[in-house]
Amino acid sequence: MGSIRFLNGSDRRRSRSIAEAEYMDDDGVSVIIELNVDERDKLFELDLWKVDFSPLRRYPNPEDLKPLK
Repeated sequence: MGSIRFLNGSDRRRSRSIAEAEYMDDDGVSVIIELNVDERDKLFELDLWKVDFSPLRRYPNPEDLKPLK
């Protein structure tokens, strides 16, 4: 689990999600991925978290991803 924050100033805040997907980790637990923008619609962060909050075992391959919206 974790976030990758895109740097572009310190006074930024998450505004909204622009894309969501999920995939199954190697242990069979679902991982949710969310790409967020700030209040100026600039990339803000990429969040990944497992639904049971256990450690992430691997990053997905493109073919593993299933859109949530």
